[in-house]
Amino acid sequence: MYAVLETGGKQYRVQVGDRFRVERLEGGVGDEVVLDKVLMVGGDGGTKFGAPYVSGAGVRAEILAQARDKKVLVFKYKSKKNYRRLRGHRQYFTEIVIRGIDG
Repeated sequence: MYAVLETGGKQYRVQVGDRFRVERLEGGVGDEVVLDKVLMVGGDGGTKFGAPYVSGAGVRAEILAQARDKKVLVFKYKSKKNYRRLRGHRQYFTEIVIRGIDG
């Protein structure tokens, strides 16, 4: 069984046991979260599509880590004008593992 869910403005195709990073979610390490923005659920019993979300469907996930990604440097430059700006950014993320798909 698999599902397509939306979180953090992105869509993910997930199965039970998948481990991946998403935009930051509220909660501590070891907490279980329910992601209810499920766009599609598929498996042996057929496929259900939402409009836009499948009603009554949810994906249960466990939070493994709350951290920040590697630094991304943003460098702005205009030739011959002595204009240079260097900024850094570290994005927060949540690492989760899928424990169950309901729906």
